[in-house]
Amino acid sequence: MVLQILLLLLGFVILIKGADWLVNGSVSLAKNYRISELAIGLTIVAFGTSAPELVVNIISSIKGFNDVTLGNVVGSNLFNLMFILGISGIVFPLTVQIKTIWNEIPFSLLAALILIFLANYTFNRQNVLSLNRADGFILIAFFILFMIYIITNLRTSKDVLDVGYKTFKPVFSSLLIIAGLTALVIGSRLVVNNAVKVAHEFGASEKLIGITIVSAGTSLPELVTSLVAVFRKNSDIAIGNVIGSNIFNIFFILGISSLISPVTYNKSFNTDILILIISTVLLFIFMFSGIRYKLDRWEAAILFIGYIVYILYLLM
Repeated sequence: MVLQILLLLLGFVILIKGADWLVNGSVSLAKNYRISELAIGLTIVAFGTSAPELVVNIISSIKGFNDVTLGNVVGSNLFNLMFILGISGIVFPLTVQIKTIWNEIPFSLLAALILIFLANYTFNRQNVLSLNRADGFILIAFFILFMIYIITNLRTSKDVLDVGYKTFKPVFSSLLIIAGLTALVIGSRLVVNNAVKVAHEFGASEKLIGITIVSAGTSLPELVTSLVAVFRKNSDIAIGNVIGSNIFNIFFILGISSLISPVTYNKSFNTDILILIISTVLLFIFMFSGIRYKLDRWEAAILFIGYIVYILYLLM
């Protein structure tokens, strides 16, 4: 048991380091080819912070751990929205751009609504609720629409973003990318295999482990990115990182997972997705309560306390 817990923690460390190497190498390579920092921040950095969730889900899908696959995405989105934004907003009230309020937050709400619809109203040949390959194509199609929106936004945006990463020579950048991808694969295997073993040892369900420990561990890059952005007084990155990651998790990561292998859907996830939907709507409402277009400390505290209550509910 102790060995499994240590290997699980080691897996998280390797995952986080792998994501760090992947982002550093990719950003450096992009800078070498004179890609703008705004484009780098909204694409490469956003993808890099979600890379642990992606690789963990690929491994879980291949191994048939359906509850870990779903729990990782739904749990990560709840952790991002309620815990990370809660902590970030308590540290420093977050000013939110109008386009984020009217475009990206509703898009993340749409992602959760599409997920709960596809999971509950599509069946496989055995009439079992699942996210099948057809659903995977639908999710990927919405992800492509989101990427078109991002690219269009990049063309029209005049903002300058300092992503704060060093530039290395192309060869070293490439080695960092390779090392990062290798670490992600190794770390994800350690996390998935040992999380399931720990769940069985404690008599806990794979869903509980996936939606709490695994999702929180794979969301650490988003937590670090958002807190660093908050201390730099960059609210756009703090909130954009979370909302973008939530959209990416459902449309791309679950889409890819469903294409690899249909994901059998446990109806108990309906409660968790409904909490995600309510929290997203609450975030939207918060933009017009108190100081407009800002997540105030008391509003952030509500999100944070809500997450603690949710975790206690799961444990009970």
